[in-house]
Amino acid sequence: MSNESSKPLAGCAQPAPETFAGRFITLTPLDVANDVGELFAISHADDETRQLWLRMPCGPFADVHAHAAFLREWQATPNVIAFVVRDTSTQRILGSISLMSIRAEHGVAELGNIWYAPAAQRTKANTEACFLLLRHCFEKLYCRRMEWKCDARNERSRRAALRLGFTFEGIFRQHMIIKGENRDTAWFAMLDHEWPHIATAMQRWLYEDDTTSLAALTQASSL
Repeated sequence: MSNESSKPLAGCAQPAPETFAGRFITLTPLDVANDVGELFAISHADDETRQLWLRMPCGPFADVHAHAAFLREWQATPNVIAFVVRDTSTQRILGSISLMSIRAEHGVAELGNIWYAPAAQRTKANTEACFLLLRHCFEKLYCRRMEWKCDARNERSRRAALRLGFTFEGIFRQHMIIKGENRDTAWFAMLDHEWPHIATAMQRWLYEDDTTSLAALTQASSL
């Protein structure tokens, strides 16, 4: 157990942009010039699709140029590595995910700025994307803690965090002003010593047997 170890604590290696290939999806580092057209198209197709930006810090965007400006700004943010999520078989873009709030000196990073086109929602896309990044961070970079944060009103994101095996840690009240409104932020985290059991549950659900809900598998792994 990390808190009980007599070994001095250490941070983790600094993540770098790279490609992660899974069975269902592939993560590629964001290339704004090449990716923004498809990203804009799948996230602004109609009024219903634009609702995916409701609880996001930015968006929807007036046009593809405004979306590109945001992506360039996001990509230039310190301690952010942005990825596009592609269908492995077709290479079509399904959505976006980022490693962010990277604090390598403390061994901490966050999965965030996550969104998917409606067609990719409720598929295995987000689960595998998160699995690939969590596995890399815990097993290759030796992160101590991975975080997940969202607007406290975002029930879908909160359920997703718990389903993936993150532990709810509380609400940061009046944490931000987003789009001119107060945002209370729900915080979740997963620790290095919890990962092996969660990884086994995620691998089973992704690649072996998905008849049992992932939430049940990850919750069982924490008992």
